[in-house]
Amino acid sequence: MKKYDVVALGELLVDFTENGMSSQGNALLEANPGGAPCNVLSMLQRLGKKTAFIGKVGNDNFGKMLRDIVKEQGINTDNIILDGEVHTTLAFVHTKEDGDRDFSFYRSPGADMMLRKKEINESLLDNTRIFHFGTLSMTEEKIAETTKYALDKAKDFGAVISFDPNLRPPLWDDLEKAKEQMWYGISKCDVLKISDDEISFLTEEADIEKGVKKILKKYQPALICATQGKNGSIAYYKGQSFCQKAFIRKDTVETTGAGDTFMACVLNSVLEKGLNNLTESDILHMLKFASAASSIITTKRGALKVMPQKEDIIVFLNNYSCNMPNL
Repeated sequence: MKKYDVVALGELLVDFTENGMSSQGNALLEANPGGAPCNVLSMLQRLGKKTAFIGKVGNDNFGKMLRDIVKEQGINTDNIILDGEVHTTLAFVHTKEDGDRDFSFYRSPGADMMLRKKEINESLLDNTRIFHFGTLSMTEEKIAETTKYALDKAKDFGAVISFDPNLRPPLWDDLEKAKEQMWYGISKCDVLKISDDEISFLTEEADIEKGVKKILKKYQPALICATQGKNGSIAYYKGQSFCQKAFIRKDTVETTGAGDTFMACVLNSVLEKGLNNLTESDILHMLKFASAASSIITTKRGALKVMPQKEDIIVFLNNYSCNMPNL
């Protein structure tokens, strides 16, 4: 028996998101806790799973705020390190009219990049069913080395490996390095969540099916989930593909955290059903549930603190129909 369902390693940062205008006509920015790995863990906590996070923040007001908020979500924070020299990473999120986003980062360096191998609590890796990571903890040599060390340890301890590239081009000084690290993550993972944009970037194929075929020709994750925003999602499993339409909402505010919410729901299904013998019904339910949860998070600002409860998702699915006037 493992103590934790999922342990994640990576970035923990502050997302400054637009939230109206001041009386003087200036944009108001809301400081939302963020970072894809912890977003995933927060959603898993809502689904009744036990999680832990490995990462580093600055020993500053933002870092302490993030650590406290993560702990409030029920996520184990024993391996969140406070860095006394480097500040917490900040991200500024500009929301487009369709709810999609552009990012600007203050991270040269950021505390999340300073995590080192000697600071990893290996007992967490030995006591988790799934280890989850992305490429933001691989943008620089030292943090990439730390990430790969933790990944190898988790794999040796028998954990299922979960990978979401979560590509952010502004954080890479060379996008070819980003491709190398994405391929590395795919070569090691059992579960892959990857967006249509990332597939196109990685494989140079605009067509999702062709891109996934290129991925599977090189490596064979047991389960691949390709997300396409408003165009829905596709799961690839044991030579078959399964499609799910997106739940389009008129009350969408922004899409921050939608992919992380989706990822968490996929991992929840793997935890509950296993990875080796998923049925067609299992996968279709997984995609539908993940898509519904993702649609709910788009109606809120931020992600980590406002993930939907399991009951909210079930109610939404029970009440959903294409003709509902408020969707």
